[in-house]
Amino acid sequence: MELRDVVRAHFDASIECKQEARARLPESVTIAAERLCRSLLAEGKILACGNGGSAGDAMHLASELVNRFELERPGLPAIALTADTPTLTSIANDSSYEQVYARQLQALGREGDVLVAISTSGNSPNVIAAVHVAHDRGLPVIALTGRDGGALAGVLAADDIEIRAPSDSTARIQEVHLVVLHCLCDLIDRQLFGAGD
Repeated sequence: MELRDVVRAHFDASIECKQEARARLPESVTIAAERLCRSLLAEGKILACGNGGSAGDAMHLASELVNRFELERPGLPAIALTADTPTLTSIANDSSYEQVYARQLQALGREGDVLVAISTSGNSPNVIAAVHVAHDRGLPVIALTGRDGGALAGVLAADDIEIRAPSDSTARIQEVHLVVLHCLCDLIDRQLFGAGD
């Protein structure tokens, strides 16, 4: 296969996956945005976690909320639990890597906050451990997953929200997750600040 054809195939696969996501996900994304808005209006904060590319997504979400998405507006309280290297490494060293998000959530999570848990496979032990702590502390969870939802889908509470990318490919799942995060930011701006067309 020519290299240009490889590039075209990636675009085609991404477009196809996003079209399927467009058909399946609007309701769950809208409900998730409403949940985040309720938290923010009640002076709660958004806590996000994930590994690898999903760690980057957690930081991306926090930066869009704390700074801005496309609208000039006041900053919104959000923390990426993936971003504090000394804390991550000390917990991993002194306890275990499985606890790097759970321990932070125990320290930082308060009633009214929301956990955004991101895992392309749904099988990340440290993300699942964070979900258990969120439940213990009464925090609702918005889970971004892919494939079959993995073990994460099985530990979600009835009032949690799962947004599952319709793919088995990590790359495609991450691409859908990024669109979902941008949708959430846009819907938050529209509901809280009247942004829109």
